[in-house]
Amino acid sequence: MDVPESGAAGSGAPDLTEGFPVPTPDRWRRLVAAVLRKSGVAEERLADHPEAVLATRTYDGFDIAPLATSEPPAADPGYPGMAPFTRGHRPGGAVAGGWDIRARYSDADPGTLRRRVHTDLMNGVSSLWIAVGDGRLPADRLGTALTDVHLDLAPVVLEPGAAFAEAADALLSAHADAEVPDGRIISHLGIDPLTTAARAGSRPDVMDAVRFAVDRARDRPGLGLTVADATLVHNAGGSDGQELGYAIAAGAALLRALVAAGLDIADAAGRIEFRLAVSTDQFAGIAKLRAARAMWNRVLEVSGVPADRRPMKVHAVTSEAMLTRRDPHVNMLRTTVACFAAGVGGADSVTVLPYDAAVGLSDDFARRIARNTQALLIEESHLARVIDPAGGSFHVEALTRDLYLAGWAFLQEIEASGGAAEVIEDGWLRERVDDVWERRRRDLAHRRAPLTGVSEFPNLAERPLAREPLPERDSWFPVRRYAGDFEELRDRSDAAADRPTAFLATLGPVAAHTARATFAANLLAAGGVDAHRPGPLEDAEAVARAFTASGLRVAVLCSSEKVYAEHVEAAVEALRNAGAERVLLAGAPRALDADAFLHQGCDAVALLTELVDLLVPNTQGASA
Repeated sequence: MDVPESGAAGSGAPDLTEGFPVPTPDRWRRLVAAVLRKSGVAEERLADHPEAVLATRTYDGFDIAPLATSEPPAADPGYPGMAPFTRGHRPGGAVAGGWDIRARYSDADPGTLRRRVHTDLMNGVSSLWIAVGDGRLPADRLGTALTDVHLDLAPVVLEPGAAFAEAADALLSAHADAEVPDGRIISHLGIDPLTTAARAGSRPDVMDAVRFAVDRARDRPGLGLTVADATLVHNAGGSDGQELGYAIAAGAALLRALVAAGLDIADAAGRIEFRLAVSTDQFAGIAKLRAARAMWNRVLEVSGVPADRRPMKVHAVTSEAMLTRRDPHVNMLRTTVACFAAGVGGADSVTVLPYDAAVGLSDDFARRIARNTQALLIEESHLARVIDPAGGSFHVEALTRDLYLAGWAFLQEIEASGGAAEVIEDGWLRERVDDVWERRRRDLAHRRAPLTGVSEFPNLAERPLAREPLPERDSWFPVRRYAGDFEELRDRSDAAADRPTAFLATLGPVAAHTARATFAANLLAAGGVDAHRPGPLEDAEAVARAFTASGLRVAVLCSSEKVYAEHVEAAVEALRNAGAERVLLAGAPRALDADAFLHQGCDAVALLTELVDLLVPNTQGASA
């Protein structure tokens, strides 16, 4: 066959598809059905739409199809830099210099914070997110911490909580001391009365905070004032749609208050920054940021704001909820995926939390890795060199549409209930988020949502990280880490004088029992329970002898279905006669006198809690 030169075109080019069947959705469905049929899926489920078997149900109630096509068509995302801003609010995207790399600081000591700020700014960080008050940096020490900062180049974003007045005045004083003219201030006061009230479980007082902010905004056109922080919903276990709906509802509440306090509506919209979480679900993160911009554009459009004043300022933060205390170095991978999603989704500012953030106050190495994660994605992976790299993807466009609709529906519910402040005060928002959290928690417990290094592939030999603890903060709207239930079990097991251990009754040859023994050992380790493997055991009598010799109290039978059919009933009886207090079986539930069954999809947290209660002295009933 003659191969044309590179770039050749025309009628002489060979047809490389000749002889192959034309791909169609119906042909793909037939192939899918054939594979699923071999997997034991019931024929009635394969009749019309076999792909429905492979669909993923979201916490917002819509399905993610396994194959995305142009049907049904998604909403027109427009062009970058133009309404509805789905594709970003800048025509050139982040190509010119990447996004704003924002580092977060929770240090209480101004000397330590000053040193870390200097290091970060010298190594790629472009803005500073500083927590003030409530056990963090005292407001009156903010100026000391910012001594070396060129505040006209590196903006500061405050996280002041209830101390917003003192923090804001300290920040503005620092600008005055640095001789930054009011007209050149580009920092952000970070005033967020909604989040402050939600964490305290109190009534939000939006107007007083906003009046203060508007007073400080006079003659400072570049000063940011308020934050609509929807990470509150995400980190409490809420869904992406709930996070989106609350973000826009919070933005709308702040917008109304800013206008009521005297700002022009277009000016007010530009003074609000939105904060959203990104996690290891990279496609959801990308679509969420795209949907958020389109939703806010719609709110401002109906409010009469001109199109060129409608872009949303988005600060994306890697999820606190996804971080683990166990095997915490895996968090580097989690935050890299999340940062990728933020960059592709078009975030204006991105904060990558250090990998040890769930353990305590991060050390310099963890902060360096967090900083360099962003530098690598921008400088080496060239993530910012393409404008809206996800644009046109059938999957991303469809997911953006579905999240927009889910978020808008939740926004409407909030507004119908009185708005963001009202649903915080009366507990409605917390109740709705709690409902999703319970569903998410079940998925985590059953390992349908796996956590690498925690619920899957845990390392019992790891030495936990030691970090200076962060100040305690009681919060009515808590941060619920996905790994929490498993890590509490690990803590209890690690604290025992002797590691709790279960006996693996490995019936039959190695080839017969290895798969289920490995599965059982992995599941047990998720709760800090070790597995004793005696090697191949021929029959029930051998199982009983090995168990007695081990001196253990719990046994887990592991083998193939063929071996079970011949030996399992006798093995269970032999183990009970040998003194086993619990006899478990690795495999699907069946008619058998076993205390529990270890299988894919079982409630691992409940099973492990029972074992730890039994095996760890003086903690009976203290479930995770």
